[in-house]
Amino acid sequence: MKKLYNGLAFTLGISLLTLIPLGLSPAHAGGITLIDEGDKKLEIGGRIQLQYHISDPDVGQSKDEVFFRRFRPYIQGSIHKNWIGKFEWDMGQASDDNEMAVKDAYMQYQGFPNMTLTLGNSKTPFSREFLTSSKEQQLVERTFVGDHNYGSPDRMMGLKLDGHASDKMIEYSLAFGNESIDPDNKKLDFDSPANKNNDFNEGWLGAARIDFHPLGHLKKSQGDFERTTKATIGLGVFTWNNDDDNNSYTDAAGNLIGTGKADVDKATGYEVSAAIRAMGLSVDAQYNSVDADTIDPTVTGGIYKNGSTTLKSYAVEAGFMVVPSKVEVVAGYQSQDADNYVDAWTRTSLGLNVYFEKHDVKLQSTYQMGENLDGQKNNDRDEVFVQMQYVF
Repeated sequence: MKKLYNGLAFTLGISLLTLIPLGLSPAHAGGITLIDEGDKKLEIGGRIQLQYHISDPDVGQSKDEVFFRRFRPYIQGSIHKNWIGKFEWDMGQASDDNEMAVKDAYMQYQGFPNMTLTLGNSKTPFSREFLTSSKEQQLVERTFVGDHNYGSPDRMMGLKLDGHASDKMIEYSLAFGNESIDPDNKKLDFDSPANKNNDFNEGWLGAARIDFHPLGHLKKSQGDFERTTKATIGLGVFTWNNDDDNNSYTDAAGNLIGTGKADVDKATGYEVSAAIRAMGLSVDAQYNSVDADTIDPTVTGGIYKNGSTTLKSYAVEAGFMVVPSKVEVVAGYQSQDADNYVDAWTRTSLGLNVYFEKHDVKLQSTYQMGENLDGQKNNDRDEVFVQMQYVF
């Protein structure tokens, strides 16, 4: 508890101190163009997120750490008309023998009117919050509805078509490819095949979404810097099926081997999301429902009951610029329920964001109060996140 109090004091102190040198200089767009000669283009960029995190459970010792939440350089280039390639990697997620994690890694054709065709490792078009870049979020960490650990597909390796109407009031995406699931009874964790471990289930995923912007196009970025009234509503669906190539925890008869992990047979989900920006106010809301089955129909534990579960999650996030484009107070509430939960897992968040150069250079702080973790009643935990971000 002492660490948590110290962390809250640290958060408030740092946030207040950063208000002193705030300037009014305009923000740059991000990315540095090294070559721009006709069809020949080369751009480099990256993001650095240094985070301080304190976790204080009701039972057990509090823990804190300082680490690179994300450390991602990227290179993007073209030497032929309408063709572009990009690769991005994350050295902040290095673990065990993996020195880095592959993020975006694709080739893209942009020669069709109002359409883009992408082949490679890119984001699955499901969940508005997941599709909103980590560098443009209001809360330090994503909520359940945008977290790949809880039923929102991560990057997939395959083919994706993105398109929009000429006025961009309607956007759509279609995708098909390969995606993995890390078998874990406590969560439904999607991962890119580019970073899979030996025990990951392999499978094929199809996804589609459509977004409608009745008041003009609203990009997937949180925080109201423009102070122009805009709104959007989105619908998304996906389905994933195990291809039976790598089931480490199921025997030939389809029975579970061991406990704690179960191979996933299939998963299907849908999303309804909405957002509004007006007069410095930014509000995002989303609801997800994801059905999943294990290969062994008798599995009970974690999120599963008798071999199946429906993960129902929703989140509402809001922020208001108390100093236009510079200081924002934020709040959020999220909930997740599953078939085998005793009670819904909820999180309530309060925070303060200080923008030096909009999302390019900012300091974020979030105090998160979690109740009924993993669906276990009275299993509570408070957390503090403080993160400094620099994007170029």
